Amino acid sequence: MADIAPTAWSGQPHALLRETLRRDPSFRQRPQMPEPRRGTRQHRTIFISDTHLGTRGCKAEMLAGFLAANQCQTLYLVGDIVDGWRLKRRWFWPEAHNRVLHEILHKVDTGTRVVFVPGNHDELFRAYCGRNIAGIEIVREAVHETADGKRLLIIHGDQFDSIIACAKWLAHLGDWAYTAALELNEWWGAGRRALGLGYWSLSAWLKQKVKNALDYIDHFEETVAHHVRERGLDGAVCGHIHHAQIREIGGVLYHNDGDWVESCTALVEDARGRLEILSWAAPQRDSLPATVPGSAVPVAA
Repeated sequence: MADIAPTAWSGQPHALLRETLRRDPSFRQRPQMPEPRRGTRQHRTIFISDTHLGTRGCKAEMLAGFLAANQCQTLYLVGDIVDGWRLKRRWFWPEAHNRVLHEILHKVDTGTRVVFVPGNHDELFRAYCGRNIAGIEIVREAVHETADGKRLLIIHGDQFDSIIACAKWLAHLGDWAYTAALELNEWWGAGRRALGLGYWSLSAWLKQKVKNALDYIDHFEETVAHHVRERGLDGAVCGHIHHAQIREIGGVLYHNDGDWVESCTALVEDARGRLEILSWAAPQRDSLPATVPGSAVPVAA
């Protein structure tokens, strides 16, 4: 789909749906869903965030495949699902992004509870918190109780980002630089595919080597844990920094589900309440140990 002037994201979340319908009438007719894959995994809860639909960096094909192959009772969309910042500047919405929406709506239609907690990139949806759109609950935050009774705060996490809070212009500048890094990563990935090699993120590897980025992640995680402790909850699930992680911080369970622009990770809960990170970009689509961070990306997005 060709890029056009930024008229679609006009300040109302419904504008995105209207523009999608206008440019792609086939979206009105939901395609027949594929048969469940052999070995489809069942989970109690799935948490995903930072998919950044509407950008070239979104790994929409992988995300749609993940949603089709993993079933759950509750799906939490933990912010930055749609990238309003980018859509304001340039419209980009290929068919693969439609397929992600189809998969989410298919889960709604088949009985999955879907809860959307908007982030900073899709902050326009925050005006609709407390409402239900197309069967999707939109809330500013949520408290999820795991199967073993732990109470987890579900938030995107941008409120704990000092850059977002104190210098939003700097956050937009960082977003521009991050986009440039992702474009470089796409060229790198194309070269690896041409050589028959698997997915690997150059920009993720580079940023994990930068001490300032690692310090930023530690500060963010500790700030989230402090907030959760003050509220008397057991832990949190967030996104925002594109760094999948499960760790305990001063008695608080911290979980970050990662992103779908580089690491392609999700957080899942099983029937016993155990939480783990799934890395969908891994060669065998295997799960990562709960005590080890996923191959994710440190970035203030």
